[in-house]
Amino acid sequence: MIKSLYTRIVLVFLAVIIVGLISSLLIGLALFQKDLNKAGQNDMIAAGREIVQLYERNPPQHHEEFMMSMAKLTSYPFQLVAETSAWELYGFDHPEFAVSIRPEAVRMVLKGELYRSSKSDEDTFVGLPFDMNGSRYALFVQSSAKNEATIYRLLIAILLMVLVIGCVGILISARYIVKPLKTMTSATKKLAKGDFEVELSLKRKDELGTLAQSINVMARELKQLEQMRQDFVSNVSHEIQTPLTSISGFAKALKNDQLVDEKNRDRYLDVIVSESERLSRLSDNLLQLASLESEHHPFKATRFNLDEQIRQAVVACEPLWSGKRIDMDMVVSSSIPITADYDQLNQAWVNLIGNSIKFTPEGGKIRIDIAQKGHELTVAITDTGCGISKEQQAHIFERFYKTDSARNSKKGNGLGLAIVKKIVEHHQGTIEVISTLGQGTTIILNLPAK
Repeated sequence: MIKSLYTRIVLVFLAVIIVGLISSLLIGLALFQKDLNKAGQNDMIAAGREIVQLYERNPPQHHEEFMMSMAKLTSYPFQLVAETSAWELYGFDHPEFAVSIRPEAVRMVLKGELYRSSKSDEDTFVGLPFDMNGSRYALFVQSSAKNEATIYRLLIAILLMVLVIGCVGILISARYIVKPLKTMTSATKKLAKGDFEVELSLKRKDELGTLAQSINVMARELKQLEQMRQDFVSNVSHEIQTPLTSISGFAKALKNDQLVDEKNRDRYLDVIVSESERLSRLSDNLLQLASLESEHHPFKATRFNLDEQIRQAVVACEPLWSGKRIDMDMVVSSSIPITADYDQLNQAWVNLIGNSIKFTPEGGKIRIDIAQKGHELTVAITDTGCGISKEQQAHIFERFYKTDSARNSKKGNGLGLAIVKKIVEHHQGTIEVISTLGQGTTIILNLPAK
């Protein structure tokens, strides 16, 4: 079994060249055989007439010597047939190679007509009338076997040279094709082993160049995914480790009566409960985000009023915004129906409103604008919080990303906006952020009505 691509390419190219050359030769002979025969007959007629004219201008004493010299001079063998049916052969190294001429052809030439061989004849020849010593002869000039052999040797030599030159060209071109494939194979092996520092520098414009560029793009994306995976593991570990440390520390302190007096016991228990709830929320958010990112998350579409749903979410968050004396304002012109997943959108409004409340200072303001234009609904949530820088705006929808790394980790785990984005994508909508550092933030959601 031939396993090497290089060997396969060479053998296939050789087979194609050999078959192509032989087929071309056979087809060429078939197409031009008639023209070749006609051209050969014209040459033989010219040689025969030259013989006749030379004889007529200077009749020799012995015609046998004359005919022998003419056969050597013209390189054509010929037969001389008398009216008495006597045959004379000239220029034949082997008499058995003399073509058999039909009697009707002899009769035509003896009558003074020119004769050209046809398909019914064994070989290519011509017949000319020849008057010699007052008698009529038929001169039949036959194609030279020597000339044909020379032509065949020339054709074979040409075929062999084309084959040799083609083989050399194939060997070089096959190496040119296989070399980048070997490079790409080596690169894919590195990728399989987890080495994503792969950069192929093939500057080709063909399909191999496109494949090399695709491998480079794949390597960069895999490297980015690996970095995201490492960051995800690190963030999850950090988010889990912090509350676990608190729970473990306070639980150990509670076991020792000498370290904790009675008045601090309830406070320690409250911390343990709070951190446990935080772990539970983190677990729920991770499960929800993983489900949203999969292709099997359930989508239950129902018909409801979007403005009423957002109003209920605002009411549910009232203890948070009223506790900070935030002015909550909701602007909607009329009832806006929507067909969507009620629970998913409700989760999105709770996350967005909660996020705005979290980063809006006391006495601030939050405004929710709901509008409909054709079949598209727009919800804009604007707060007067601390705002987000341009650099941070590109990352706020990433998992575990927090705009302020120094902010108390108890304020969130960085999954809320990532969940919101996935919910909006499930509804074939879009989400964008407009923010100025120190002046506030606006989150805009565009959703289809159906």
